[in-house]
Amino acid sequence: MHFYGVFCAEIRMADIVLEPSQNVKLKTKSANLYYGGYHALRDVTFDIPQRAITAIIGPSGCGKSSLLRMFNRMNDLIPGARTEGDILLNGESIYHKGTDVVSLRKKVGMVFQKPNVFPMSIYDNITIGPRRHGIKGRAELDEIVEKSLSQVAMWNEVRDELRKPGLELSAGAQQRLCIARALAVEPDVILMDESCSALDPESTMKIEELMLELTDKYTIIIVTHNMEQARRVSDMSAFMMIDDDKVGILAEYSSTVEMFSNPKDKRTEDYITGRFG
Repeated sequence: MHFYGVFCAEIRMADIVLEPSQNVKLKTKSANLYYGGYHALRDVTFDIPQRAITAIIGPSGCGKSSLLRMFNRMNDLIPGARTEGDILLNGESIYHKGTDVVSLRKKVGMVFQKPNVFPMSIYDNITIGPRRHGIKGRAELDEIVEKSLSQVAMWNEVRDELRKPGLELSAGAQQRLCIARALAVEPDVILMDESCSALDPESTMKIEELMLELTDKYTIIIVTHNMEQARRVSDMSAFMMIDDDKVGILAEYSSTVEMFSNPKDKRTEDYITGRFG
């Protein structure tokens, strides 16, 4: 059963247990990120529970998106970027020398701020990932398309228009298509970088409802500037700040209910109440 509204996070927290350790999907251990000589993130350590929504919040420039990209090593694509510390997925280091980054990004998918629909049909948008991972049979691809679009509540809308260009969909439908494309390769984790910021309120509500439904199977990590969204959908919240050295740090991490009702750090309270940020 899924709940939507201001108190849905409080209701859902009854099902989220951080112990024992097998309920932890991702673990950061003194994670540091550098862009050349710039120290972007310092000593970030926290555990992200499986089949839950974790929100990363904080003021602009504190490293929220940089942290999100560490979970599938997207920062590797930036010249001069390097990391220290470690991040574990299902107990295994994703920064180990022998890590297959292509396989990692299959397990940890990403949905961006603006819908990045490919200039091809709805069908081909969904199947591009499975094809690249070796699935060629038409029947199997058809099944993946139906399953993925059903998971984002689009199958009945587009089942007769699968050859229609994905770019002809509305912005909200395009973002759901991007989520379906991520689901098509059956990831463990879905990263969402301000994925509702470019959408109207109705489309935002649909995406938020979808997030809640997907936690039956997936671990979701979102970056958001929308405090009400964080309250509505997330189980855990990580508050990022910039320290005196202009480096991004994790200032506070707790259940969303606890953070928004009884923050431990005065900076957290000031941010979530709108005093700064």
